[in-house]
Amino acid sequence: MKGFFMGKLRFLAALWAAKLSIVALKITRHNGTNFPGVLALRICPDFMKYIGKPEKVIAVTGTNGKTTVSNMIVDAFAQEGISAVNNRMGSNINSGIATSLIQNCGLSGKCKKSLGLFEIDERSARRIFPYMEPEYMIVTNLSRDSIMRNGHPEYISDILTKYMPKKTKLILNADDLLCSGVAPDNYRAYFGIEKMPGDITECINLINDIQICPECHHKLKYEYLRYSHIGKAYCPECGFTAPEYDYAGCNVDLEKMTLDIRDRNGKATYRLLNDSAYNIYNVVSMVALFLEMGYSREKVQSFLENMSIVGSRYDEVKVGEYTICRMLAKEKNAFASSRVFDYISHTKGKKEIILMNCCQGDAIHWSENTCWMYDCDFEFLNDENIENIIICGPRVKDYRLRLLLAGVPEEKISYTDDELDTPDKLKLNGESYIYVLYGTDSIALGSKVAAKVKKTIEEKGGKNR
Repeated sequence: MKGFFMGKLRFLAALWAAKLSIVALKITRHNGTNFPGVLALRICPDFMKYIGKPEKVIAVTGTNGKTTVSNMIVDAFAQEGISAVNNRMGSNINSGIATSLIQNCGLSGKCKKSLGLFEIDERSARRIFPYMEPEYMIVTNLSRDSIMRNGHPEYISDILTKYMPKKTKLILNADDLLCSGVAPDNYRAYFGIEKMPGDITECINLINDIQICPECHHKLKYEYLRYSHIGKAYCPECGFTAPEYDYAGCNVDLEKMTLDIRDRNGKATYRLLNDSAYNIYNVVSMVALFLEMGYSREKVQSFLENMSIVGSRYDEVKVGEYTICRMLAKEKNAFASSRVFDYISHTKGKKEIILMNCCQGDAIHWSENTCWMYDCDFEFLNDENIENIIICGPRVKDYRLRLLLAGVPEEKISYTDDELDTPDKLKLNGESYIYVLYGTDSIALGSKVAAKVKKTIEEKGGKNR
């Protein structure tokens, strides 16, 4: 009893200190997306045990897409007038989630909202799940992430399986065997996308995280393959196959920007928010969640009709004859960056690229480790329609070397130390796409560079259209 009382006192001290830090951060004009939680956990290591949680918790995890999917879900609930506790503006580790809870509770620690929607870092699950039990959880995919931090995705899959609450209902990507095998004893619903034009049967990417049948250990084959190990896998030796879809994306129409999703009770057409394979999967996963929760197809259709991808992930603006595209290409994440490069390579017409997805301060925080670049498919950038690639920042020489090894002609590569000087290196040879690629640590800088690109074009005679 004495231990519980002291623990409660320590929790209240941590909570009030964290609340005061939020006020101080606002006064000093800092965001405070992570620090209050860090402070609270330092004072009270089991802070998450005592802090009040929403009655219903929905979580999203996975190597890629978790931020976009969680933001889509929050936006959908907002359309219903439901405000959720969420970490949209904070980090996805335990301190970020603690910060979100602190911001949405009273001085006693009681939560003010009934719904929580959290993006959760895969590796941090072991620090979060003991104190929080999601009713539903989407796992978007599992692939090789920042190898310096996460290692092989099978390690991440094991963490999720070990710490997953038994009552959590899982919504899993059936086209990813590393994902579909998470927590096999939990309730699960599978989503995926049926064969699309352009699908292949053999992996052409440098990263292929699962090649061996999980049952008999012979080499897997694919009915269709999208990228890396994402596709409809089967084993010709023992008959193993990937799980069947409970929610199947099909009839993808990139001209109309729609797809059909066949569920257990029928089929309906839904709006796509973006034409990349990543974002098609994101839409299917969100639809699967809401249908699992008992929402009607018509309601979910209306959610998507009034939704867009958050601007920090993707933004497009036309200026004169040019289209400026800001895209997140995660630094140190070969898989995510490869998907962006692949997407750009399939865009028709002339293209220029500002490549700044090396993080700010990289040389200080990440030493000399550039191994992820050699898992990344820079070869997609060896494209005759890409006229100019401008590299910049602390890893400019490393990027130059990697592009040359990928076969990109040296005359197509230009560089500068200062990211804000990159617009001056554009060729602007007429109608074309200009891609500004940035990492998670340089989102604000990416916006500044894109704004300067726009200004540069306008000064040379381009106008908004």
